[in-house]
Formats: sequence, C-alpha cells, structure tokens
Amino acid sequence: MPRLGEQPVLACPDDSLLPDLVAGVDEVGRGCLFGPVFAAAVMLAVEAHGPLLAAGLTDSKQLSARRRAALVPQIQAEALGWGIGQASAAEIDRHGIRGATERAMLRALQKLAAPPELVLVDGVLPLRLWKGRQCSVVGGDGRCPAIAAASVLAKEARDGLIRRLAERYPGYGLERHVGYGTPQHRRALRELGAVPLHRVSFLGKLGLSSDDTSRGNRPRAAGPPGS
Repeated sequence: MPRLGEQPVLACPDDSLLPDLVAGVDEVGRGCLFGPVFAAAVMLAVEAHGPLLAAGLTDSKQLSARRRAALVPQIQAEALGWGIGQASAAEIDRHGIRGATERAMLRALQKLAAPPELVLVDGVLPLRLWKGRQCSVVGGDGRCPAIAAASVLAKEARDGLIRRLAERYPGYGLERHVGYGTPQHRRALRELGAVPLHRVSFLGKLGLSSDDTSRGNRPRAAGPPGS
C-alpha cells in the first residue's frame, strides 16, 4: 500500500478525480483514560502536498514532538481551512467513545470557513453525523496528506491541553503519558483514585468504579484550561 512520500495523492474508491474542497479528518486520544478526545479537520489544495511532505508530514504517531510542533504553523499556513473539535470525558461516558469521537469530528468540520465537498475520514467507520459526501480511508493518516495534517493538529492540540491539566492534577504523570493507560498512570489511579476528568466508563478495566472519583486528587487552583 502506498505511503506518504511514495504516492502523496490519494484517490477515493469510485473517485479518480477529487473535488476542490476536500477535508481530511482524524482523531487523537480515543484510547486514553483521561481527558477529552480531540479531532481536527484540514482542507489542503493539491499544491500544498509537496511542501508539506518535504517538511516531513506523515502520520503524527510517526513524528517526534519537535517535528510535530514545527509542522503546525506550516499546516495552518498552507491549509485552505482547518478546525479543531473536542468531546469531553463526560460526553465519552454518556455517548460512548465512537459517539463522542464523531461529535469531536463534526465540531472540527463545523469550524471550517467553507463546507467541504468531500470528507476523508481516517479508519474504517463512517462519520454518521456528517450528512455530506464522505469516504473512509483505512490507514489514511499515512496515505492522505489532509488526514495526516489533521492528525498532527489534533495531536498537538490535545497534548498541549493535557500537559496544562497535569499542573492542576499532579501525581498521575499526565505530562508524560498525556492520559494513556501506562503502568504509571494505572498505579496512580489505584493509589490516588480518579478525578472528574477521568473516563468513568473506561475505569472498570482497572478494577475501579465511579465511587473512586470521590477520592481523587483535588485540582490545584488555576484558570480554565485552554482548548
């Protein structure tokens, strides 16, 4: 299967020629135990693919934090439009992770200045809340520049928020694992309990229940977190 850098232009099934306004959408934080799930939507002209690929654009999971940070202003400058959305831990508990992720994606798309003619969604599942034309792309963050760009923006936005929240909720190591279920995070949950920004619906896997949120660390006084 072609990867970014080998064949940067992706054609959807049944579409040999993509329309002008195509948005790539991707999420980050789906499997975390703490905090919101984020999504980004990015519209790129074909002419922007070359400069961004030359700058190292690919799936955000394959990039160092320094490279991702350097790509953010380049993506924003080259994009025809971009937006970031999120869905809270409470929404994840209420709607399930797929439903919450779709809400984050829809919010990102709604922030675009112009509605896309086609949405490329990373993964195998369609975006059920989107009423327009769309195409699911397996491995899209490694094949499609617009999806890769969305993965970078979503990753940097979410990681930045979680690291700020780490100052309010010390002891969990959030500044290192940004909410994923690492051994350190699991130990801290067992020792300190959960806080309101933990995903209660995910905690059963760790032998914790919603009652454990009452004994979690209280946040340090701070202003409202950014997004």
